[in-house]
Parts: sequence; structure tokens; C-alpha cells
Amino acid sequence: MKKRAPHETGSPSELIDAMIRELDDWRGETLARLREVVKQADPEVVEEWKWRGTPVWSHDGIICTGETYKSVVKMTFAKGASLEDPSGLFNSSLEGNVRRAIDFHEGDKIDEKALKALIRSAVALNTSGSS
Repeated sequence: MKKRAPHETGSPSELIDAMIRELDDWRGETLARLREVVKQADPEVVEEWKWRGTPVWSHDGIICTGETYKSVVKMTFAKGASLEDPSGLFNSSLEGNVRRAIDFHEGDKIDEKALKALIRSAVALNTSGSS
């Protein structure tokens, strides 16, 4: 995963923009598309930049992160284990008690309808005050 130097400044959205530009392959395109899906699913989402280089989307708590690795773009849901996943999107980090993730590989199609439903469920869980 590309990390930005801690001295680099800018708003979280600007740092995410820069990260997407630097990832000049399918990973940047995938991260940009996932970001757009998150924003469409929750227009009130707050973009954050945490852990020295990880895009984070929050609404009354973390919804999910967007991490990039050499062969995968990983979308980790902070409370994924508590979410219904009727479309079976979660395909990674399935052994944990709290988080769940979706690994996107080059060429994978994003099921935007199912992903938006999952994001909205995560927002509903955060805003309900449940954990």
C-alpha cells in the first residue's frame, strides 16, 4: 500500500485524490469507483485520512476503509460482522468477530447495488448507537 509522508498536508479528500492519481493503474480506477459508490450511498459521508495513508469513510463512526495493495483493493467494513450480507460481497477477513472485507482484484465487476445496500446498512448500524 502506498503511504503518504506524515508531513504532507491537505484535506482528507485532497489526500485521497492524490492517492488515486498516484495509483495510475486499475487500483486507482477501482478505488475511485468505490469512493463514488460510498458517496452515492451516503451523501453525508465524511472522508478521513488515517493511519498515515488510509482513506476512511465515516458517518457517526467508521463505515469502511479503502486500502490498496499490489494485487487487491480492499474495502474493510469496521462493523462488517454485524451486517447482513445477502449478496455475499464479503470475501475477506471472515474469521474476525468485528470486521469484514471485500477484496477487489483486477477485472472484478463491482456490484454497485449490493455494495450501496451494504454501505447503507453500515451507516444505519452506526447511527443506531449499536455496536
